[in-house]
Amino acid sequence: MVQTTDPELRERILHGIGELLPRVLKRELPEIPADACLFDDLGLTSAGTIELILELEESLDIQVDVEQITEDDLRSVTKLADYVAGHLIAED
Repeated sequence: MVQTTDPELRERILHGIGELLPRVLKRELPEIPADACLFDDLGLTSAGTIELILELEESLDIQVDVEQITEDDLRSVTKLADYVAGHLIAED
């Protein structure tokens, strides 16, 4: 089964990441480029990544399957948004 990504959902996820990153990083961020590297450019840590995903789940009322997330999925804001949009857990 191929999961198609809902463009509207992906936009909401991207927006959510942009809103939550400053809170997770505990500092103000200027405009965040979509291709900004979460670790190198923004200084996100692995603990921060978990916090970001948990906050995203809560704010968007979604569940994300993080079992298969790779370092590559965390390279940039857009990669993370793609991963989240493509790895939602359907609520029963």
